[in-house]
Amino acid sequence: MIIRGKANAAVPDAAGYRGYADLARSQRRGRDYAIIVRRRRESRIAVIAPHGGDIEDGTSAIARAIAGDDLNLYLFEGRRRADNYRALHLTSHRFDEPLCLDLLARCDAVVAVHGCAGRERRLFLGGLDHGLRDWLAAALRAAGMRADTRGHRFAAVHPENICNRGTTRMGVQIELTQPLRRGTAAMRVAAAVRCALLAGAPCYRTSDQLLCGTSR
Repeated sequence: MIIRGKANAAVPDAAGYRGYADLARSQRRGRDYAIIVRRRRESRIAVIAPHGGDIEDGTSAIARAIAGDDLNLYLFEGRRRADNYRALHLTSHRFDEPLCLDLLARCDAVVAVHGCAGRERRLFLGGLDHGLRDWLAAALRAAGMRADTRGHRFAAVHPENICNRGTTRMGVQIELTQPLRRGTAAMRVAAAVRCALLAGAPCYRTSDQLLCGTSR
């Protein structure tokens, strides 16, 4: 499907992509998008921003800050001059980029950082790992932020959602409104999530198991 961009040029509509292979056929890596992978041998936690760069602005920086130097990091970043969301927003349950899947194949916990519309400072947490979801939500609330885990449209319960593609087939998706993706607010979010993840290792409880240690 083709839609018209701001410059009246033909722009592929990512909503029609069946997976990464479709995206890669219409967009060029290194020109339109970049993929960044940082592997940490001692970590079994992955922090990812599958709509980073200029697709959902601010999510790359937040993911980087959460991961720091010791957690696995994956970024798929839009680098087009315009229409990044239209051309590159591969929906989460169709996000099957091979380098990302390869990283997640050795990670027990996955935290995906996303951006959503909204003027209020709100976070919406979803994913199949309800234990980790609630753990992170509690940390965010303790930091003075509104973090909802139910009653919103970002449930992220599809089994193929990229946040649920780690070894446990459960993960967490965090959606941040625009005001929380900039400046000190963004860094406060990142700090709260990072501290919760680090405090939760060596032990945090997932829905049906206890993960102890950062490696098995």
